[in-house]
Amino acid sequence: MFESIGVINLGTYLAGALLIILLPGPNSLYVLATAATHGVRDGYKAAAGIFIGDSILLFLTAAGAASLLQTLPALFYTIRLVGAVYLAYLGVRILWSLLHPQPTVEVRTISTEKGHGESRFFKALTLSLLNPKAILFLVSFFVQFVDPSKGHPWLAFLVLGVFLQVFSMAYLSALIFGGARLASAFRRRRRLASGASAAVGLLFIGFAVRMALAR
Repeated sequence: MFESIGVINLGTYLAGALLIILLPGPNSLYVLATAATHGVRDGYKAAAGIFIGDSILLFLTAAGAASLLQTLPALFYTIRLVGAVYLAYLGVRILWSLLHPQPTVEVRTISTEKGHGESRFFKALTLSLLNPKAILFLVSFFVQFVDPSKGHPWLAFLVLGVFLQVFSMAYLSALIFGGARLASAFRRRRRLASGASAAVGLLFIGFAVRMALAR
């Protein structure tokens, strides 16, 4: 069915895409942490930000952005550095909130503000977009399953991207509901919640260091 538009070895691609989605990273960690802290609704707002950001990256990949980043390495490194700084900022902010906790009443007030969920959406969107290495990775992975002789490689890229996004949303949904179940445990055990938040903050900082130092 998909061979006519240039997609080859679809079964192998689907298996590889599933394994890639299951690898832990800052995007999935942010969605899990948001759901565990603020519930299913905000978890899906974060997931929507990741989904839209990844969709934009997939579109740019199909449009040839990878060749542009390879031609202009300074642009690639600049975007990657900004992404690393943003990850570090998120991690430091989480750790700072643990060291300087707000009164419970204020937390409840903040969590019910109208724009609070929207901020989680835009944080997730920014987190997804500030990862130029994803574009190069997508090209290097997708190209193995595209037959350019069919004449529509961009369409094959988009089809592969749709499959990847379906897997991604299914996985993020599982994380969201798993995180929501963790939330009830966190409400009963404050030390557990603080420890989990500290781990998330440190992981974000670790991701930032790895992104900044990657070759």
